[in-house]
Amino acid sequence: MNHYEALFVINTGGKDDAAPDLIEALKKELESAGAKVKAVQKMDKRTFARATRKQSSGYYVNFVFDAPAAAIAPLRAKLALNETVFRVMFLEAVEKKAEAKETAAA
Repeated sequence: MNHYEALFVINTGGKDDAAPDLIEALKKELESAGAKVKAVQKMDKRTFARATRKQSSGYYVNFVFDAPAAAIAPLRAKLALNETVFRVMFLEAVEKKAEAKETAAA
């Protein structure tokens, strides 16, 4: 299993109270793909520098999770069809344990 971070920009449709439900649905989507969600960081609603697709803002959420490498491509394709997900970016995160071992050895 690899360690990943995924940044989601969610289209709440102008309803800020819908964000917790959408975040929970995304968490279940990740877990159904075989991911183990470690942390969810809610970054609140932010205005875009330029309005796109008649949308000027989005709700940002960062997920930290472990998943098999083969699960990312199908997950990305499935989320591309989800209308509530405006943008998604997956990053393979570097584990900080290796850095801690290096500093302890020095």
